[in-house]
Amino acid sequence: MADVVVVGGGLGGSASAARLAKLGHRVTLVERRDQVGGALGYVERDGFRWDAGPVSTALPAVLRDLFRKSGRPLERELELVPLDPIREHRFEDGSVLPLPAGSRSAQHAAIEEALGGDLGDRWLDYTHGFADTWNLLRRHFLERPWSPEHAGREVRAILSSRATLRKTVVRAFKDERLRALAWHAAVMEGHDPRNVPAWTGMTAYVEQNFGVWTVPDGMGAFGAALTKRLAERRVDVRLGTTVRDVPVRDGRAVGVETDAGTLDADVVVCAVDPRSLPSLAHLARRTMPAMPPVVTHLGLRGDVPDLAHEVVLHGDPLLVVRTKGRAPEGSAAWTVLGRGRLAEDLVTALARRGLDVRDHVVVRVDRSPRDLVEEWGGSPYGVLWQGRTTLDRRPGTTSGWPNLFFAGAHAAPGAGVPFAGLGAALVAQAVGKA
Repeated sequence: MADVVVVGGGLGGSASAARLAKLGHRVTLVERRDQVGGALGYVERDGFRWDAGPVSTALPAVLRDLFRKSGRPLERELELVPLDPIREHRFEDGSVLPLPAGSRSAQHAAIEEALGGDLGDRWLDYTHGFADTWNLLRRHFLERPWSPEHAGREVRAILSSRATLRKTVVRAFKDERLRALAWHAAVMEGHDPRNVPAWTGMTAYVEQNFGVWTVPDGMGAFGAALTKRLAERRVDVRLGTTVRDVPVRDGRAVGVETDAGTLDADVVVCAVDPRSLPSLAHLARRTMPAMPPVVTHLGLRGDVPDLAHEVVLHGDPLLVVRTKGRAPEGSAAWTVLGRGRLAEDLVTALARRGLDVRDHVVVRVDRSPRDLVEEWGGSPYGVLWQGRTTLDRRPGTTSGWPNLFFAGAHAAPGAGVPFAGLGAALVAQAVGKA
């Protein structure tokens, strides 16, 4: 049995703590905020409630595996339900594409109907091109700690390829709408497709085949379920505690320094941006964070448009409207996210794109990228892609020290709910049973 200290109570840190406790270790989780879950929480104001961060997730098996491997199955705690369509895309030429989930044929039919021509065939050719990539990376990158020395030639070739997402998409499509569809996930995460490896395009394949899922009460409910699971596993959760550093002696992490004192540790798991800790900052010195978007939560009253749960308004700026917050009767709770050249208020920008709700706003909560980073103690969008070598510059699951491990958005395999969950599984695999 090891004394484990996990730094950071976001999804990656909390999931790592729950898994390691189930493996028989004594686990302490240190979190600077007053709750765990990171971006998986709620924003509430005057009877309205919005998800603070993600509203859905791909790869629901990752969350199910977390709960099964740490105690009771997820289904006994909360319900995961599929979303269909995945989201609705609205393009600058006026065409509208509700993109269905979980079926190649359904996506083909939807694209043919909405966009015309043979674009459904072209989209399927593009997504199917990631089938082998997904199968290889799932086994050798996402489900085991990454080590180029032990990876096969095919996997190394994929991860070291000079092909970028932009070049791959431009080569695959002449239609600007399909190009926007193919790289919108990367853009919304704060990346320039010119700097993103082509293999990350497998997100489209994953959503097509496994769908997108949510919790009926909002993904913030998953944060509450994580809190309960940590208590069941008897994790010592220290909220409102700021970590100052991870002292290292003789090539080993020997504890965690906090504003409330030093915690001794046999194993340390860093699930925050390493650049915030002096002794670990050099491990991420050549990385930059991917900044969050501009976010506005809206409480609306009256007759507002009935929209899909998520609507993507393509163009510059790129706007995303999420509509399934909780609201009083006769009202609606929307969240608007913006990327790109934002020269005006988000609600005004939304009106210029045909969704004018300015006269219906009764509550609004504006959150700038800086606000979000300060609130969460780092960017939940992880590391900015700056070319294929970013993979080597970003911390992996293991480190050069035998008892220091990394999880969360700033470590491999990356940011987002499924990848943070996979990263926690990799930490548990690397540390092993007590």
